[in-house]
This record gives sequence, structure tokens and C-alpha cells, in this order.
Amino acid sequence: MHGLINRAVQCFLRDAYGADTWRAVAADAGIGANGFEAMLSYDDTLTDALLVAAVQRLDRPCEQILEDLGTFLVSHPSFEGLRRLLRFGGVGFVDFLFSLDDLPGRGRLAVPDLDLPQLEMIEDDGTAGRYRLLCRARHQGFGHVMLGVLRAMADDYGALALLEHRHTDEDAAIIDIHLLDQRHASGRAFDLAEGWRGG
Repeated sequence: MHGLINRAVQCFLRDAYGADTWRAVAADAGIGANGFEAMLSYDDTLTDALLVAAVQRLDRPCEQILEDLGTFLVSHPSFEGLRRLLRFGGVGFVDFLFSLDDLPGRGRLAVPDLDLPQLEMIEDDGTAGRYRLLCRARHQGFGHVMLGVLRAMADDYGALALLEHRHTDEDAAIIDIHLLDQRHASGRAFDLAEGWRGG
């Protein structure tokens, strides 16, 4: 597993539950208290051990932890760069949804060896406002992370959407999306030119 992903889990556990909880989870998983280096790669079994330890320490299902991780990645100030990358996908929530197909490629432009899940957005021809996101990855947990990302991004855009996670027989996750109102609320402020210095 890429260190960026492991590091994201580490930051989530530390910032959401406190440094003491992170240290306890790390010790249970056999990881040093300093955790992961973002640009290194780690054996997948270490990531699995980390998640098992988090489930036991937090007494929460792994699926809920991973969904909360996805929400954290979009909403926490320390991951503003990821939020900006996602917001460049479009002006509205539907534009963002259909930009997800290109997300793995955009991620590899920044980090060539980053292995993100393959994403495919499908619009339901029979019902307006209904979509499906197919998430194919080596690790099934990515579907739950994407569910959290979508929930946070709907809030970010001010959209009202119902989301449901399910599995397929092909070891892919499907997230059903029912968009009730794309302009339900004002959403979070976003400026494409933020940080740009002219001249």
C-alpha cells in the first residue's frame, strides 16, 4: 500500500481520536509511533493490521471507520489540497461526479506509483437524478472511503443526495447516488484562483 494512503489513515486516527489513540492503535498493529512515510510503499498486511487494530480500539465497524476517513479527507483543513483537486472536477455536483472517471489518472500525474481504484460513473437512463459509481480496487474498503468522499463533496457543493454502498459479484463496489437537489444549500466557498499570484 502506498505510504500516502497509510499516512492518511494515521492522520485521521490522530486528528479525529487523539494522539493517544493513534499511539495505541500503532502499538497494537506493530507500527512505530512515528507511523508512515508518505512517499514509501508498505506491505498490504501492515495496512490490514492497522485497520484491524483501529476497529478493536474504537469498537466500530471497519466500514464506518473507512467512510469517516473519506469524509475526513475532504473536510479536514490539512487535506485542503485533495479537496481542491476534487473541486476542479466541475462547477456543480453532477459535473464533479462525472469527473471521477479521470481521478486515478489525475492522481498519478502527481504521484506516479499511487494505485487508486478504477472509477466509472453511470447515469440511470430511466430516472432523472440517479447515478451509480463503480469502484474497482484491489481492496474492497476503497468503496467505503469513496462513500465518505461523496457525502463530504455533496455537502461541499451544497447538494442534497442519498447514497448507498453495495457490492457486486466482481469484487467491485457500487455506490447508488440519488441526487434530490443540486442546489439545496450554499455549500462551502471555493475559488479556482486561490493561491495564484499574478504578475
